[in-house]
Amino acid sequence: MPPTPPPDAAAPGDVPGFTADELLTWSGLATLLEWLPAALDAQLGAAAGVTHFEFGVLFALGAADEGSLRMSVLAGHANSSLTRLSRAVTRLEQRGWVRRAPDPGDGRYTLAILTDLGRTEVERATPGHVATVRRLVLEPLTGAQRRQLQGIVQRILTTTGPAGAWRPPGGGAGTSGGAGSSGAAVP
Repeated sequence: MPPTPPPDAAAPGDVPGFTADELLTWSGLATLLEWLPAALDAQLGAAAGVTHFEFGVLFALGAADEGSLRMSVLAGHANSSLTRLSRAVTRLEQRGWVRRAPDPGDGRYTLAILTDLGRTEVERATPGHVATVRRLVLEPLTGAQRRQLQGIVQRILTTTGPAGAWRPPGGGAGTSGGAGSSGAAVP
């Protein structure tokens, strides 16, 4: 007598390897992972001419002491390779929003420094970004659902990335949030 399949086992016609419940969960998350970054990029592109990733870089620098971080630390905050970060910082430098300088404490490192113009631009773009995140992600959920989502996200992050991912200063109070498609430092 063959073993009894679990109650949520794949039914005929289901994608091999996923149960019906797994497929419903995964396909919803995968769709969200495609649609949400595109929506955030569209809003920030129209408002400030930057991608969500670039805004996250500006946001992380704005939250840092003196608006300055070592590129290697910033890459960790942005969940990015140094190569990807360097390309983004180059684009932001061309706009006069960020500059690079040797770290005066250790010249082997390079600092990314938010300029006054960059600070002005991130402050100008933040209200629209926060409104978009609220409209698309936060307002459709109850407080209890937001707390559940926080727990779910943290659990998945522990299986997908290195320990020590960027966390909002002060636990997130007064910030636009963290992580993104484009990374944990990305509000």
